[in-house]
Amino acid sequence: MEYRRFGKTNKMISTITMGGMRFKQVWDQPRYTIPKDTQEHCNRLVDLALKNGINHFETAYGYIKSETVFGRTLNQELKIDRSSYYLMTKGNPMTADDTRRLVEEQLKTLQTDYFDFYAWHGINTNELVDKSCRSGGAVEELHRMKEEGLIKHVGFSTHGSLDTIIKAISTDLFEFVNLHYYYFYQRNRAAIELAQSKDMGVFIISPNDKGGQLYKAPDKIRSAIPHATPIQWNARYCLSHPEIHTLSFGMTEAAHFEEMNGIFPSHTPLNPVDQQAKIRLDQMADEDPYTHFDGYDLDHDSGLDIPLLLHWRKLWKCYDLLDFARYRYKELKTPNHWVPGVFATPDAIDKIDFSKVPKDIPLRDILHEIHEAFYMAPNKYIPARNTKNSN
Repeated sequence: MEYRRFGKTNKMISTITMGGMRFKQVWDQPRYTIPKDTQEHCNRLVDLALKNGINHFETAYGYIKSETVFGRTLNQELKIDRSSYYLMTKGNPMTADDTRRLVEEQLKTLQTDYFDFYAWHGINTNELVDKSCRSGGAVEELHRMKEEGLIKHVGFSTHGSLDTIIKAISTDLFEFVNLHYYYFYQRNRAAIELAQSKDMGVFIISPNDKGGQLYKAPDKIRSAIPHATPIQWNARYCLSHPEIHTLSFGMTEAAHFEEMNGIFPSHTPLNPVDQQAKIRLDQMADEDPYTHFDGYDLDHDSGLDIPLLLHWRKLWKCYDLLDFARYRYKELKTPNHWVPGVFATPDAIDKIDFSKVPKDIPLRDILHEIHEAFYMAPNKYIPARNTKNSN
């Protein structure tokens, strides 16, 4: 295992974090009733994590049973010395009073006197930045609890846009940030650089799942990385950025720890073999004539998250990640600030002012194709290997 200083918190944490959202039945209600196999699963994974050098555990109130089972494993089942690990949890109460009530409940549930790291969970919109960070609000109360020693360091997690993440970082109220960034989603690079300039801890979330479901990566990607698994290579890609300090790994079984150990040693920058794999992957992005258009400059009221739709299309066309694109697209079924945007239906597409779109970009056809491929005809499409000759 390797360790990095988690920004201004000055804590040396393992570069791999043990997350708490994937234990068996952890998402089932009721919150405080823990099935035997859930408890045993958590016990096994935490024991393996400690034996493999992991010293950072992360959970959230929103992960239903997770805090309860973690608290029992660490304190009653394995009886781990509290000073030997760092504990992060999260919550998203909207008022100061609710914040105090929630944190006190979480302390009791996790059977601890303090949290090393507490993140406001899901600052995903500019409105949530304003509401959570307002005077007398939730984040201010977290800082008050920090003064009391109940919380050591205050941060935030986000699934939001780059602009929202930058706005939250720029409040200077946070010591760390949990966000998405990996090879197959590099949009948040500027946010990571801003965090580095402010000496914030940077924690990369869900690199193996939201990073492309790399546990079932297609042959096209695997062929570009013959010396490692896609999961290992992507982790090394993330850790090649010295401003990134830790990433979750989604461990659910012993074999995942064996794969994790294949990450090390990490290098900044990438070692020559990993760099050659990156070059091969970079070249794949040239296989479609429209990947240069990201749609970020379009101003429209359609409800469509056009940049995200185009990004998923790129993953399909260039990297054979069609199943992943469908998985993410289906999450638009219930629009919310965690997964913004709506389906690219004809009605939504008709709300776009296409006069603002570059003439060489057939955006209307592209959006229709996206909806057809990702939602309407799941058995019809196979990934295109070279769309330059088909447009």
